[in-house]
This record gives sequence, structure tokens and C-alpha cells, in this order.
Amino acid sequence: MNLTVGEHSVRHIRRIVRSLLDDWELPQLADSVELAVTEVVTNVVRHVPDRRCSLAVLRLASAVRVEVGDGSPRLPCPQDASPAEAECGRGLLLLDAVVDEWGVVPGPGIGKTVWFECVPR
Repeated sequence: MNLTVGEHSVRHIRRIVRSLLDDWELPQLADSVELAVTEVVTNVVRHVPDRRCSLAVLRLASAVRVEVGDGSPRLPCPQDASPAEAECGRGLLLLDAVVDEWGVVPGPGIGKTVWFECVPR
């Protein structure tokens, strides 16, 4: 999907993700995938000027993979030392805690794609 996201878009994207996981009979992944997609899409809302992104949710043989691409060349970087009272800065640390694997690849164009995978257990 190609989207322009806003503050309320994340709620709708979580519903779509949950519906796909239910269709794929993988409801045990819903909490992790929904939380992770929330963090990645929220980063687009906060850090990508035009708020445009692409979203792909893929059922692989051994995992569910989510890819969020945007046109910003700015790479995400985890912040190890956010102040305790900070309301932001921990999203990538949270992502790392709830998914099995994640990363960032260059493209499309000057942008990047943030991806993650969750493995059913």
C-alpha cells in the first residue's frame, strides 16, 4: 500500500495488520506485529516531511515480514539514553524488544525501507 499517514492512521493500519494475521491464522503474532508497525509508522509521521510511505505485510514461510518505505534519507537510530521523563526516543528499542529481527535498507530512491520480522512460536 502507498499511504500518506497522519496521527490517526496508525490505528487503521493496526486493524489491517490484525485482520491479515487472523486470515493467516497467526493471531499469536498480533500484539508484537501491531506494536512494531505502530512504532515504525509513527516514525514516518514524526520524521518524514511529506508523511508518505509504502507499507507491505508479507507472509513468509517461517515469519511475517513488514516493510515500511519512505522518501527520507534520514536513517533511524536507537537512542540508548533517553531521559526517563521523555515521551519519545525509545521506539526502536521497543521494536528491537518485540520482533525477532529488524533492519534498514536503502531505497526506494533517496529514501529507505525499515523492515521487521516476527516468527510464530
